[in-house]
Amino acid sequence: MSQLRTLSATEIPSERLLLRKAHAADREEFIELMTDPEVQAYLGGPRPRSDVEQHFDAAITANATSSPGNYVIADNTTNRLIGTLMLAHRPPDRPRHVTEDGEELELGYLLRRSAWGAGFAFEAATAALRAAAGELPDQPVVLATQTANKRSLKLAARLGFRPISTYEAFGAEQTLCTAPLSLFQS
Repeated sequence: MSQLRTLSATEIPSERLLLRKAHAADREEFIELMTDPEVQAYLGGPRPRSDVEQHFDAAITANATSSPGNYVIADNTTNRLIGTLMLAHRPPDRPRHVTEDGEELELGYLLRRSAWGAGFAFEAATAALRAAAGELPDQPVVLATQTANKRSLKLAARLGFRPISTYEAFGAEQTLCTAPLSLFQS
């Protein structure tokens, strides 16, 4: 397997948002995001608060949140966390790849419930994908979501992703969607 580059930008601005690395001040909003039953409904349910606290504290201490392609979605006027976004290479052990060598980018996003319905996920994903299209070679980008998550599938279609297959994971049917990175070039 070749070593593919990952998006190196540490900050990506958009009209209303700033994609940035996490910092200690994000702790309470991150915990809310990961423990909210509605936010986590299609992701296996809410995680125990103590587990989320330990994970966040360890990641901040180890500076693990500086991993390429992992961002906090922050309101650009308040700098408060409203969600998270990941645009990194899909791990090879995940089911369903679209390239023979399994080296495609994967997009994932999660918003606090208070940020739903305002177009923030679309804006954040578009900003990250445009940054990647300007920096990385053209390659497939995948997005996987639980098939029952109609809002996520609608957003994927709005972004330009098309469904290509379904598979079983985490006890539910998942839909895998793809789009070429070149679709997002400015």
